Amino acid sequence: QVQVVESGGGLVQPGGSLKLSCVASGRDFSWYDMSWYRQFPGKEREMVAKIRGSFLGTDYSDSAKGRFTISRDDAKNTVYLQMNALKPEDTAIYQCHAVAYVGTYAFDYWGQGTQVTVAS
Repeated sequence: QVQVVESGGGLVQPGGSLKLSCVASGRDFSWYDMSWYRQFPGKEREMVAKIRGSFLGTDYSDSAKGRFTISRDDAKNTVYLQMNALKPEDTAIYQCHAVAYVGTYAFDYWGQGTQVTVAS
C-alpha cells in the first residue's frame, strides 16, 4: 500500500506562484509514475502534469504548459508542482496520483488533495 500526501496549497493572488509537494511512500519511488490532477466543482478531474519514473519524461496539459513545472526528488520520495503566473481559473483541488508497478501490474494511488485558490 502506497500512501500519498500532498501539501502546499493555499490562497494566492493572480499572477502569483505556488509550489505543491507530494510525498509517496514505498522503496521503489523512483520507478513510480507521478502525476498532478485537479478537479473543479462539478467537473471531471483533469491531468495537469505527469512525470514518469526512471527519468522517462514529462507531460503537461495545454493549460499548464509554459506556466507549471513538474519535478521529482527520488531521494525524498517527493514530486513537486511549481505553478507560476496563476490565474483564477486555476482554482481547484489539486491531487497527486502515483502509479506503482509490480511486474506487469500497475497499481494507482491518490492523495486527498490540496486546495489552491487564486483570487485577489
